Formats: sequence, structure tokens, C-alpha cells
Amino acid sequence: METHTEAHIAAVILAAGGGQRLGGRPKALLTHGGELLIERAVRTARAGGCRSVVVVLGAGAAEVQQQADLTGCIVVVNQDWTTGMGSSLRAGLAALPSSCDTAVILLVDQPFVTAEAVGAVIAAFASGAEVATATYQGRRGHPVLIAARHWPEASAAAVGDRGARDFLARHEVLAVPCEGSPADIDVPEDLMLLD
Repeated sequence: METHTEAHIAAVILAAGGGQRLGGRPKALLTHGGELLIERAVRTARAGGCRSVVVVLGAGAAEVQQQADLTGCIVVVNQDWTTGMGSSLRAGLAALPSSCDTAVILLVDQPFVTAEAVGAVIAAFASGAEVATATYQGRRGHPVLIAARHWPEASAAAVGDRGARDFLARHEVLAVPCEGSPADIDVPEDLMLLD
């Protein structure tokens, strides 16, 4: 097994949602600490050890690309984003470079997931885990790590808004305790979590 410093680790950041419950503004363009959520997610992925970063956009894709600094990212526009997170996960996994050994899945609307959490699931891969998730006080969250050989199965299972949930249910998943918070920004009340 390669060490995680030798392996090619990629992030897939799912950022296609339209934020319907937030009044229809793309979550990628919300800000926290003066930083766009999409830029924050990219920075977190890179700081955690991801060499490649795939960003999956959908709602407001042109606006996001115009406003956000996505330099060095592989940007994919999911035209089917309204069908749910599954299509975005499929698009993101399909866009990964063939040299990648594993993917770390992040959600743009979870700005309190840390680079340390990304690093922790990558360390699990280095120790031999092929499927791992961050856990917060015992509850599964993101990032989710999926080794390359499982991508076809994960893609096939990604339907509707379930993302990798059905795939994870069929596999032994290493739980990686993490600090931070998996809180997501879904409804107007959640905007109070942002500064």
C-alpha cells in the first residue's frame, strides 16, 4: 500500500445545488469569514492533502465560475443537477484523473468541515481502508473517502438525492472520529451560522 504522501488523492466537491430552501441562491456563492463557500471547500481539500480537486457545479454555474477563484480545479457542470446529488457524484467521479488512487467527497454547504478531517480520512486510506467516513460524536458525515476501484459501484448506486448512501450501506466503512462540525447550510435559519 502506498503511503498517502505518495498516493494521488483527489477531492470531489459537490456544489451543484440551487439552494431552493434558501431562496434559490447557489450555496457555492454564500460566504463565511469573507470567503465564498466554494473557495473555502477547495482550500480545505488542498490543505487536507488532496492533490487534485474536482468541483461539480450546476445551479448558477456561470455565475459561480465568474465570481469564484477555481484556479487549478477541474470544473464539471452537471446539467442534471435538479435530479439530486447522485448525478453530481457520478459527474465528479467520472471527471477524476485516471492517476487518482482515491477520492475524498466534500459538500460545499458544510463550511465547518476541517482540513484536519480531510487529512484524517486520507490517513485511513494510507492505513489500508478503502471506504471511510468522518464521524462527529459517533454520527457519520463528510468527508467520505472511496478508493478508486469502488468508483464504478459508487456511481451506479448514486441515484436521486442519496449520493453515496446506498453504496456505503453495502460496504465495511471505517469510521474516522473528527473534530469540527458537519452542520450544513440548508434553510434560512442556518445562515446565522455564517459570518
